[in-house]
Amino acid sequence: MKPEYGPTLGQLLAPRWHGATPLVRRTTIVAGVALLAAILTAVLTLQNATFSHGGRVPFSFSYRGLYRTAPDPGGFVRVARPHGGGAPRDSFAVDPLLLPPYSGSLAGELPLYAAAYIRQLSRRYQGFVLRGEGKAKVNSLPAYTVFYTAVLEGRPIYGRDVLLVAERPGAREGVAIVMLTSALKPSKLSTPLEIGGSGILQRPLKSFTLG
Repeated sequence: MKPEYGPTLGQLLAPRWHGATPLVRRTTIVAGVALLAAILTAVLTLQNATFSHGGRVPFSFSYRGLYRTAPDPGGFVRVARPHGGGAPRDSFAVDPLLLPPYSGSLAGELPLYAAAYIRQLSRRYQGFVLRGEGKAKVNSLPAYTVFYTAVLEGRPIYGRDVLLVAERPGAREGVAIVMLTSALKPSKLSTPLEIGGSGILQRPLKSFTLG
């Protein structure tokens, strides 16, 4: 830098830095490192992350503002937004699904499978109440969705599970997409039917591909 444009900020602060006590210097360095870590975390949060799974049931999706956490036993993957204790504020999990042998169409088999699946949900969650079910589409793939309310780790939650199998003759292997979000205020949702239609869980659902 040319002398006429000086002094620099470093030159202005140098006397104070050299005159500071060791404690003040250490505190300043720690605060600077913490600030840098916070900035880095914010940048990573704003960027999209992608998860891909291979094997017999390949799938992928992207997400933002959610963090990888341990899936339920036997599950493929789970990303969540912490709530600060107890059940997560938002959660998107993908678990394996295996249909029994069937002779009809996939569209006719999924509702039959859903009946047993709903019974499993009622045993898994306290206060489980089925709010609706029906056929759905996930990126043009036929699916079946189940909506419910329940209590998880002492917190009321909205739940929406999507049962998805690749549309092939006799296909049996697929995934169950399990989406949970807090029903406590200030939740922007008023019903579990809205999960995945907007908010932080919309991106992973809308970007989900199977096969």
